[in-house]
Amino acid sequence: MDSDFGIPRELSPLQQLRSQYHPELPPCLQGTTVRVELGDGTTVAKAADAHIIARAFPHSLGQPLAHFLRATAKVPDAQIITEHPAKRVGIVFSGRQAPGGHNVVWGLYEALKVHNAKNTLLGFLGGSEGLFAQKTLEITDDVLQTYKNQGGFDLLGRTKDQIRTTEQVNAALKACTDLKLDGLVIIGGVTSNTDAAHLAEFFAEAKCPTKVVGVPVTINGDLKNQFVEANVGFDTTCKVNSQLISNICTDALSAEKYYYFVRLMGRKHSHVALECTLQSHPNMVILGEEVTASKLTIFDITKQICDAVQARAEQDKNHGVILIPEGLVESIPELYALLKEIHGLLKEGVHTDNISSQLSPWSSALFEFLPPCIKKQLLLHPESDDSAQLSQIETEKLLAYLVETEMNKRLKEGTYKGKKFNAICHFFGYQARGSLPSKFDCDYAYVLGHVCYHILAAGLNGYMATVTNLKSPVNKWKCGAAPISTMMTVKRWSQNSGSTSIGRPVIHPAAVDLKGKAYDLLRQNAHKFLMEDMYRNPGPVQYDGPGADAKAVSLCVEDQDYMGRIKKLQEYLDQVRTIVRPGCSQDVLKAALSVMSSVTDVLTTISSSSTSGQQYA
Repeated sequence: MDSDFGIPRELSPLQQLRSQYHPELPPCLQGTTVRVELGDGTTVAKAADAHIIARAFPHSLGQPLAHFLRATAKVPDAQIITEHPAKRVGIVFSGRQAPGGHNVVWGLYEALKVHNAKNTLLGFLGGSEGLFAQKTLEITDDVLQTYKNQGGFDLLGRTKDQIRTTEQVNAALKACTDLKLDGLVIIGGVTSNTDAAHLAEFFAEAKCPTKVVGVPVTINGDLKNQFVEANVGFDTTCKVNSQLISNICTDALSAEKYYYFVRLMGRKHSHVALECTLQSHPNMVILGEEVTASKLTIFDITKQICDAVQARAEQDKNHGVILIPEGLVESIPELYALLKEIHGLLKEGVHTDNISSQLSPWSSALFEFLPPCIKKQLLLHPESDDSAQLSQIETEKLLAYLVETEMNKRLKEGTYKGKKFNAICHFFGYQARGSLPSKFDCDYAYVLGHVCYHILAAGLNGYMATVTNLKSPVNKWKCGAAPISTMMTVKRWSQNSGSTSIGRPVIHPAAVDLKGKAYDLLRQNAHKFLMEDMYRNPGPVQYDGPGADAKAVSLCVEDQDYMGRIKKLQEYLDQVRTIVRPGCSQDVLKAALSVMSSVTDVLTTISSSSTSGQQYA
């Protein structure tokens, strides 16, 4: 065992205070008796993907949703699990570090010990590499003592975010078999949970008794779907970033001579940037999803920013704060095409010194136009999921450079009469990933850890732990689990008119919904944010007082209780079955047939239209 993992450490007074906080559990998880209800079998979001996903997941697809209820719940088909034999469970940090991850371990450990003192929890050291190498640390009260409610993943560490190749999957199987694990809990984002689903299917096919469970933990906030309302770490990350952004806004307003370009971590999509905008009210945010929808070029974006700078200068405002998601570079069509060409040449073994000469004429011209530092960053080898190393590409500096060039040109031409444009650039992300988690993330992660135990106790494999109704107090949270395979989609792309390629079923990162309530709230206030300096400072992450129970704005404005609405629909269907039974009147039967025929037609049309137009990506 590596000596740096799991060792007791010196805590500051604040860390000590946080380590003493004990998250509460919703009523359904309190005590030692929990009732589990298995609902109807699940399907996939896109009907066109069903046969492809079914082939990849013959053991997993169609499994029912699980709902965990308090023991006194009067649900006829729900069962109480009365036997809790000793279990051996492994847990691994597979994704990138996020505040709250340690509390998943803590919650799972406590649930294991509450139900059987002989249960064992083994943490794999160094992420998936530790899983393959069977490097473990037994989790105990002493080990957890200085990691409760603390940030980062340093209790166990992490390495690669991948359990995918034949060699890796076989190594995971061997580890779970050799260690006699009843369960393996994988903590991470979209990539890690996709791997968890495929691993669960492989284990089922191999008749391995180890059940695999996924937990949605990522700062990016992009593991969102009808079953998953939020990700552990997102709340803390946005709160930490929002304070930093707000401080910069105050500085901008004080000096009145700088434009701050702030790039925010968050991978491909712009959830972090949107939430931080709603919390701190900077002057402008460039969302990747808007750029994609409008097919904006780098020069379109530059013009947008320059026009905003000019409009503010006309009101004698020569300062501002502009947020940029790190994934923006992959949303700009010409930059994305350039990146794809570069990555293709790197895969072929072309040396970086020779890349420029082998690019297509258009990409070569764009590459030569870019500043030297950006060229060097675009030449970095892609990540394990084939995306660019987004954290290393300084898009904020590129935009600041282009805006400064254009504003100097306008100044020279006399079309801009404000002060000389001055830019300062920042990149926020690492500052938040190791932060002490917010109260919400402490509670959410701890509850998810408990849910993981109940998934394993119910004998479920290939499921993700879920908690819904998160915008309500903890005592109203609803706990359950959903098959990971039902969250998957398949990307299709066509290289020419005669051929279509189909990708591997995966959980695709959710984009910001440009028809959603959070985005609508931004649009309603965008002009005020731009022109009126409505800067708002939420302050640091708070553990007591007025801000302690504050939750993400984007979580609170959306109505996301999908699981609750599914249950409501089931209640209506049950009522129909009760009313329309053999022996009912002809009038009742005719009315039921007519209504159900109309409903079926409407739902079939909606289901078909939701998949058309989305076949190619």
